Amino acid sequence: MDSSTRPPPRATSRSLPIALLRAREAVMVPIRAMLAEAGVTEQQWRVMRVLHERGPSDPASIARDACLLMPSLTRILRGLEAKGLVARTPHESDRRTFWVRITEAGEALIAAHLDESNRILAELEDRYGRERLDRLLDLLEELAADSARSGGLAPREDV
Repeated sequence: MDSSTRPPPRATSRSLPIALLRAREAVMVPIRAMLAEAGVTEQQWRVMRVLHERGPSDPASIARDACLLMPSLTRILRGLEAKGLVARTPHESDRRTFWVRITEAGEALIAAHLDESNRILAELEDRYGRERLDRLLDLLEELAADSARSGGLAPREDV
């Protein structure tokens, strides 16, 4: 298709990547305030949440589940260790690697902000409804899973 017959790009107001970024920012504003009070970054909080939910984990699993690149995770773990919020434990059978676990101080930090986190979620549920939020989460999970299975969507010019 030559450029004279190609349709124009979709308006940015209907661009999925831009809409996802806008939605992320809208959701993160109250969460950032909570994290500032907690004294942790968004990335540190994601790592702690993963460890809180899953228990001790290897770095590759943490990076995947917290949506982080390994070099970033290494830096984030150093910061969390310095604050006493996570600890490393040598792997039982492979001494070249290690497990990461959340400490009691890390669990206490999450517990201290659980009410605020739940309040933020309740506000979203009040505004949009539980069913709509569940549907949105289901669609986003489906999009991510389909993309992972197919190795990503084919490059397109209208996004």
